[in-house]
Amino acid sequence: MEIDFNKNNDGLVPAVIQDSVTDKVLMLGYMNQEALDKTLETKKVTFYSRSKKRLWTKGEESGNFLHLNEITTDCDRDTLLVKVRPEGPVCHKGTDTCWEETNESSFGFIGYLENVITQRKDQDDDQKSYVKSLFNSGINKIAQKVGEEAVETVIEAKDDNDELFLNESADLLFHYLILLQAKGFTLKDIEGVLKERHR
Repeated sequence: MEIDFNKNNDGLVPAVIQDSVTDKVLMLGYMNQEALDKTLETKKVTFYSRSKKRLWTKGEESGNFLHLNEITTDCDRDTLLVKVRPEGPVCHKGTDTCWEETNESSFGFIGYLENVITQRKDQDDDQKSYVKSLFNSGINKIAQKVGEEAVETVIEAKDDNDELFLNESADLLFHYLILLQAKGFTLKDIEGVLKERHR
């Protein structure tokens, strides 16, 4: 990995710290060659502190270390993206990130879709909505619909029509999101179970 430490004439490059699971940006620090070498050697993120004028391993006092997963450079080789597993809060103010955001998964478009389902579930009955009609039908109807979509997905998995398989898979996932909410859960609850199993 070639890095241009001399571009700014101070031997430092910005290091953007990102959670390797949630993809949240956690903080920004600076590294010189020595800080990078120590980070790679110890697998704990170490910066060059511009105020203290020395190397500083995140968590050396608080115990809130940043455990290294990987480091990549940008196209100009003068900025680092450091993907980590944080141990505790990242910001010195005690928050998850230096932008006072909660460090949790957003699930991209699937998370957006989950929010749309919540909105449709909570809307008035007089508004026409397929999602609302399913919630009004009750848990048995929703569970039955998930079962039907699961069977259709399995059937299409055995055929060679990728488009049909993907469409049935999308239907299954959509109805599963509805079932989760009907039971009072979200994707974050499922993520929690999977994380616990992964340990």
